[in-house]
Amino acid sequence: MIEKNKNINGEGELKLPFALFRVNLSQDAIFSNLLKASALLVSVIISAFMLTLFLSSWPFIKTFGLKPLISNVWDPIKETYGALPFIATTLFVSVLALLLSVPFSLSVAFLTKTKNTSETVKNIITTALNLIAAIPSVIYGFWGLFALAPIVRVIQLKLGYPPYGVGIFTAVIVLTIMIIPMSASIASEVLKLVSKDVEEASYALGANTFETNLKVLLPVAKSGILAGFLLSLGRALGETMAVTMVIGNFNNFPANLFAPGNTIASLIANQFNEASGVHQSALIFLGLILFLITLIFNFLGNLLIVRRQQK
Repeated sequence: MIEKNKNINGEGELKLPFALFRVNLSQDAIFSNLLKASALLVSVIISAFMLTLFLSSWPFIKTFGLKPLISNVWDPIKETYGALPFIATTLFVSVLALLLSVPFSLSVAFLTKTKNTSETVKNIITTALNLIAAIPSVIYGFWGLFALAPIVRVIQLKLGYPPYGVGIFTAVIVLTIMIIPMSASIASEVLKLVSKDVEEASYALGANTFETNLKVLLPVAKSGILAGFLLSLGRALGETMAVTMVIGNFNNFPANLFAPGNTIASLIANQFNEASGVHQSALIFLGLILFLITLIFNFLGNLLIVRRQQK
C-alpha cells in the first residue's frame, strides 16, 4: 500500500510501505544502540568469566605463584600441583587433531565449491556436516570407547604397546572427527567468497580443476581458511566430555602416542567434584590457563579474518 502525502508546496510525495510502520526517525538510532549494547554485553560477559576465574584461583596463585606452570608433578595429597603435563597434552592433542582434520576439511570444502559436483551431492555433504556437528560430545565419547578403542587396542598389540585402547591416539581421532564439520564449513564459506571471475579466468587460461583449486583458489582464500582452522583449534582445546572418556586420565607426561594422558579440561572434569580448598583453586587456575590459551587462538583467528576483509 503506497500513500501520497502533501508537502508544503502541495506536491504529492510517495510514502513507501515500510515507512507506514515507522514511528519516528529515531528508530535507526535505537536499533544501532541496541546492536552496540549487545556487543558490549558480550564483552562484559567475557570479562566477567576472566575475572571470576582469576579471583577464584587467586588463593592458589598467592600461595604457589606461577611455578606450577613449569612443574610436572600433580599430587593433591602432598599439595604438589604441576600444570605442565596437562598444558602440554592439551596443546599436543588439539594441534595434532587439527593437523589431521586439515586434508579432510579442505577436501570437503573444495568438493562443495567445484562446479563438477552436482547440487544434490553438495546438499548431502552439507547436511551430513550439520548432523555431525550437532551430535553431542558424550555420544562421540561412547563411540570412541566402544567402537574405536577396541580397534586401537589391536593396533597397540601389533606395535608392541600396552593394549589400553584409550589414550592420546584415541582422543586425537575422536577430536579430529569432532572438529572437521567446523573447519570444513568455514573453509567452504571462505572459498565461496572468492570471486567467480578468478575461477573462470583460471579455467579460461587452460587450468584444470586440480590446478584451479590448489594453485588459484587456495592461495586467494588461505588467510580465511587458516583463520577458520584457528577457530576450530579453539573448539578442540576446550572439548571436555568426549576427551575425558577416551584419553585414559593419567596425570603425568604420556610416554608415547598410545599412552594415556590428561588434558586440562579432562583433569578438571575428573577432579573438580571431589576438590576443595587449594586443590579446587588449583583446578580453577588451570581453567584460567585454558581460557587464556583459547582466547589467544581465537584472537589470532579473528585477526586473520579482519585482515582478509580489509584486503
